[in-house]
Amino acid sequence: MTHKIVVVGGGAGGLELATQLGNQFKGSDKASVTLVDGNLTHIWKPLLHEVAAGSLNATADELNYLAQAKWNHFLFQLGRMKDLNRSEKYLSLEAVLDEDGKQVLAERTVSYDTLVIAVGSTSNDFGIQGAKEHCVFLDTRQQAERFHRKLLNAYLSSGAAAHGPQGTISVAIVGGGATGVELAAELRHSAQELSDYGLGQVRPENLNITLIEAGPRILPALPERISKSVHTALEKLGVAVIVGASVSEITEHSLTTRDGVTINADLKVWAAGIRAPHFLKDIGGLETNNLNQLVVLPTLQSSRDESIFALGDCAACLDERTGRNVPPRAQAAHQQASLIAKAIKARMAGKPLPVFKYRDYGSLVSLSTFTAVGNLMGNFSGSVFLEGWLARMFYISLYRMHQVALHGILRTGFSMIGNILGSGTKPRLKLH
Repeated sequence: MTHKIVVVGGGAGGLELATQLGNQFKGSDKASVTLVDGNLTHIWKPLLHEVAAGSLNATADELNYLAQAKWNHFLFQLGRMKDLNRSEKYLSLEAVLDEDGKQVLAERTVSYDTLVIAVGSTSNDFGIQGAKEHCVFLDTRQQAERFHRKLLNAYLSSGAAAHGPQGTISVAIVGGGATGVELAAELRHSAQELSDYGLGQVRPENLNITLIEAGPRILPALPERISKSVHTALEKLGVAVIVGASVSEITEHSLTTRDGVTINADLKVWAAGIRAPHFLKDIGGLETNNLNQLVVLPTLQSSRDESIFALGDCAACLDERTGRNVPPRAQAAHQQASLIAKAIKARMAGKPLPVFKYRDYGSLVSLSTFTAVGNLMGNFSGSVFLEGWLARMFYISLYRMHQVALHGILRTGFSMIGNILGSGTKPRLKLH
């Protein structure tokens, strides 16, 4: 009998896992692999800040799930998971509607023998008044593109009184993690490009960018040396960095901190904190934490069901070395996907499952074309601090490694060559 493997979520980890499993069971009747996602295309989530700033055209860089499924011997189902029946081993998908609200696909069920949940995370607004109504989040491509349109519209109407003093635009970014920091730097680069293309009446120095962090320093998950270096670099770029400031209220044109400070802003981005999607909360009787993450064993199996695995941001996996959960990073999802591929094969063969041990290879933060900062960690070299061109090359290599995992070395190489050859025929910034 064919073993039915279902992967829910086509993010970095889920898509890499489906691709690996599809090729692993290619031409075999031992297992079938199905990927489920609510979108037809994939874009690497760490690139969304570039989509928001216009540095990256998502249409050119997206991957089509149907094509990836054909090339790598798995099936694709369009739909969003909404419920789970563990006793009968099937999950329910919401109906798919078009932009007019008409039904394209009815509600369906998908049966499984092994289920992997890899639905990632969404921003956590912590219930702050006005955050949902007045901030743009950067969880999806659609949200990133929405911010980009708002930015272009602000430039186009930059002479209007509604945008404050003529020729100025103010952007406030709540959250000094990697997303907020990288977006701030990317927007500073975009300001120069937009001015060069003659869009609106805003000089580069008149795009006012404020980065607000509730903690004592930006990039709290990274070593303090990196945090200080990035803080200094952002200020040199003209970004106002405010730390130790918790936002208490957000209105259409401003943010207010708990200390009573008001920060005026035409555009507001929320990039502070994450949580797993709300539908996961106690789904099917599975154990979840206060962030809706599925609690998993060291084997990455759900604590209450050995036939269900979870990986990436939606999984609460304890790192025994630190006593904290594995951090929500792309490298963690990549490592977990590799382990689950081995675990499923072992489980089907009735063998013991491997145990996940997270390896931190360091962190890199890109400040657009200006610089990059980070550290690399190895077994023998310890932690090595990187800055500038070399750090930038290592940062770019992270995305290339993701592409290699999905396409192989040859196709990734052809893609890189195509990007280089086509760069001279396109504007340096997405202008629509």
